[in-house]
Amino acid sequence: MDSIGLFILLAGFVIGLGAVTVIDIHGFLGRKSNYWTEATTRTHKVTKPLIWVGVCLIIVGGFIYFRNEPFAGIPLYLSIIELVLLVNGLFLSFVVSPFLLRKEKEGRSAELLPLSLQHKIMVSLIVSDIGWWGGLFLVVKYISAH
Repeated sequence: MDSIGLFILLAGFVIGLGAVTVIDIHGFLGRKSNYWTEATTRTHKVTKPLIWVGVCLIIVGGFIYFRNEPFAGIPLYLSIIELVLLVNGLFLSFVVSPFLLRKEKEGRSAELLPLSLQHKIMVSLIVSDIGWWGGLFLVVKYISAH
């Protein structure tokens, strides 16, 4: 059962963190470029569901893999990170994504985003990167200690 849980947990990181990396690079390039702004709008339609799949797999895999562990230390820290990633993902999915889709529907998907939204997205991406990479680091730390 541990192998299955660990596989699901790591698959979540592979799928989710891969998608996060792709959309983060697009978003970074889109800050000052009309071309990359439009590319980001299109790309997020693929990466958003993959990120949510990754989050779900991490939660399921974590429950299975850490099922016999006390809810303290690394399992607790991973849970906190996942909670932060969930809140962050809700902002991106239900605030930023509809904004991008609305602009696309209006034929304005290449327009640069307002600076206030760019700043919020940048903070969100930093939180996301720290959460995903930090969570993966904690899993590796846990595995290497056992």
